[in-house]
Amino acid sequence: MSATDDRVTAAVLVIGDEILSGRTQDTNLRDIARYLGVIGIDLAEARTVPDVLGEIVDALNALRGRYDYVITTGGIGPTHDDITADAVAAAFEVELHEHPEIIAMMEARWGGELTPARRRMARVPVGGALVKNPVQGPPGFTIGNVFTLAGVPQIMRGMLEDVGPRMRGGRPTVSRTVRVDGSGEGVIAAPLEAVARAHPDMSLGSYPFFGPDGYGSNLVLRSRDPEALAGVVVELIAALKGAGIENVREVQVA
Repeated sequence: MSATDDRVTAAVLVIGDEILSGRTQDTNLRDIARYLGVIGIDLAEARTVPDVLGEIVDALNALRGRYDYVITTGGIGPTHDDITADAVAAAFEVELHEHPEIIAMMEARWGGELTPARRRMARVPVGGALVKNPVQGPPGFTIGNVFTLAGVPQIMRGMLEDVGPRMRGGRPTVSRTVRVDGSGEGVIAAPLEAVARAHPDMSLGSYPFFGPDGYGSNLVLRSRDPEALAGVVVELIAALKGAGIENVREVQVA
């Protein structure tokens, strides 16, 4: 769990052979990170695991004991390799049952044609609650501090809107970017390290760029304290210029 009361943490567990094989490009991690950042939750770790029951269970148990929340994506469809519900139930040591609300939704949509494959999507761990799906298909579910969402990006984003209000948010993290043009990381390393050491509670990262218009680095500073962050931006620019690096400016990043 979080080390301090004012920091709320989360992890993402991406499930699916198709992600690891490269056949499907994952965009859910990016969308979840952005969503959580707005409500003041730090995405502290992300893992990707195959459609193997034991590996999903092991990863889920490790993450749910370490962070305030865990969001899983993928593996709740109708096919034989959609085993996320089985894995979540195993992790919490409970049985699966066909949720009556999901069965009712399916009957309203398909009438009496509830095939075994469709019924697989109605399985929820005993004690779990539903996560609304405003797009199409059955809902996700939550149990303990775990939220199990669909892997299809559009559906996952819709489910997030129901997940967010159930989470305890924190103070949102604010970021500011200082751009250095025409100097490599070897040149900026010393002043950047000095500022970082002086402010250990603040995140400072260097992200180099190369292109037809030149090279350099974007120095990204993150903090929950906007006023302190503004002061460190000024300090960093001064430190860089004091080291003889003149082409430095703060930039706005969308």
